[in-house]
Amino acid sequence: MQFQISKELIEKIEQLIEQQHNKDLLLYLNDLHHADIAEIIDELDLDDATYIIKLLNSEKTAEVLMELDEDNREKVLSNLSAKEIADEIEEMDTDDAADIVAELSEEIKDQVIANIEDEEHAENIVELLRYDEDSAGGLMAKELVKVNENWSVTGCMSEMREQAENVTRVHSIYVVDNKQRLKGRLSLKDLLTAPSSAQISDVYIKKVDYVKVNTPGEEVARIMQKYDLEAIPVVNETGKLVGRVTIDDIVDFIKEEADKDYQMAAGISEDIEADAGILDMVKARLPWLILALLGGFVTVRITGNFEDAMTKYGVLFFFTPLIAAMAGNVGVQSSAIMVQGIANNTLRGSLIKRLLREIGLSLLNGLILAGILLLGSHFLLGQAYIIGVTVAISLISVIIIASTIGTVVPITLHKYGIDPALATGPFITTSNDICGILIYFTIAKFILGF
Repeated sequence: MQFQISKELIEKIEQLIEQQHNKDLLLYLNDLHHADIAEIIDELDLDDATYIIKLLNSEKTAEVLMELDEDNREKVLSNLSAKEIADEIEEMDTDDAADIVAELSEEIKDQVIANIEDEEHAENIVELLRYDEDSAGGLMAKELVKVNENWSVTGCMSEMREQAENVTRVHSIYVVDNKQRLKGRLSLKDLLTAPSSAQISDVYIKKVDYVKVNTPGEEVARIMQKYDLEAIPVVNETGKLVGRVTIDDIVDFIKEEADKDYQMAAGISEDIEADAGILDMVKARLPWLILALLGGFVTVRITGNFEDAMTKYGVLFFFTPLIAAMAGNVGVQSSAIMVQGIANNTLRGSLIKRLLREIGLSLLNGLILAGILLLGSHFLLGQAYIIGVTVAISLISVIIIASTIGTVVPITLHKYGIDPALATGPFITTSNDICGILIYFTIAKFILGF
């Protein structure tokens, strides 16, 4: 049965904490998955959350900390001493430990690292902190199982057992040379079935997918998705094996990137949580709202230049929301497809070929929608035939232009190193609204002659 959090459960936990019934509390919590415990802690006040963190053993606490909401984790850690944080970090894989340490202030960070008793663990964390958090180096863990190509099959077993003690899950066995350069991977089946006198160099697989420490996270995710990898080795500039990226880290990375892109598409300029403070919310949302407002001013100005048309053909005014809405919708559709293609690295062919395809598609859609509009304006609104034709031609033109903008802008932004997700938000909507209204009235002026 899936774990369900409830008001009664939270009250029970709070009561056990208040009465300091540690034995009963531990008996209950130890039966729960660490993700469920994190969900409970997220619902508690800071003092009760800290109480549970200190009560659990370090191994359990380390897992729970990684599942906590980032803001809540920051608050809980602020209630712990540098020594207490270091004790929890000792139990974490290096990638998770580096993520935790990276969230701390510089002063606390130095104190925590100094309090880590395992010097090798501390050095590995410091090494990972040097890499960009969204690169393979920032995503990788140092824990892995590797063997030397010159070892015998029998001789490597004890070394592998020792390495495996520090690895949560063994996805692959990597093969290196005497300079620790990645040479290939070793199949567990081949290892078990090989003659005891055989050398690793006789049985390992020389073909192995890998990434470099500075490979962007998006590229790492694409490679792992393409080849269905559960883990991928990471090498430095000289080809030395320095770590591995596992599927759970990539899933977390993809989720975070998707959240950022979704917020950017909605016109939120910063990574923000639903329960963030009012000022943080304002800072994240206001810039794009100001852009939309300025775009509205431009639209009003354009409309004002066609005041004579409004006087003579007032019915044109009633079609402006339709034109603006269609321009925005078509632009967002086109840009969303482009952004998805860029993210998945599935765009094929030249920009011209892609643009011609989108124009052809938008022309077909425009003709169908224009036909519906003509019928609607004639039978439902009873408008003059010439007005219907004017709006229909404008609609086709607006759809083609909006589709063109929606195709070109994401690719252009990506070319200059700007997140193309920007093109699916208010930026593209506002620009298409302005272009749509301008095209609409220009075509109307040409046809109707005002």
